[in-house]
Amino acid sequence: MNEVIIRKIKKEDNTEVANVIRTVLIEHNVPKVGTAYADPQLDYMFETYSEPKSMYFVVENEGKIIGGAGIAPLANGSSEVCELQKMYFLPETRGLGIGAKMMETCLQKAKNFGFKQCYLETMPYMEAAQKLYVKTGFQYLDAPMGCTGHGSCPVWMIKDL
Repeated sequence: MNEVIIRKIKKEDNTEVANVIRTVLIEHNVPKVGTAYADPQLDYMFETYSEPKSMYFVVENEGKIIGGAGIAPLANGSSEVCELQKMYFLPETRGLGIGAKMMETCLQKAKNFGFKQCYLETMPYMEAAQKLYVKTGFQYLDAPMGCTGHGSCPVWMIKDL
């Protein structure tokens, strides 16, 4: 794999980003209801992350989007808490340190926005992702925060920024 580029999402990336996310969710047999798969904004990621204190980044290799992740205020949560959202990578990108680099990019942006904590939700069988989250300093929670609409995601984590 050639050198990857992490950059802000562009409007013309919408379809490709949605396809990457849906592909990864299908690969992991994630329920289509109560997860990112069913999010109405999935097909409009550029517009969604054009909101204040929000940013979505894509990972590009040879002109192809191979992953992405974003930061946005936690819905119905404290104004000091952001959510790490829609962090998904195609199989060929895993194990290469790209997730750690993306995490660093997102968390730095969250700090720049003034957030004090970062929250995330995931699935129990996304073990590699959880290892990255723990390595980055996230800790498990006993209950969800905010109101993300992802009732099928039973693993909740938070990190002080």
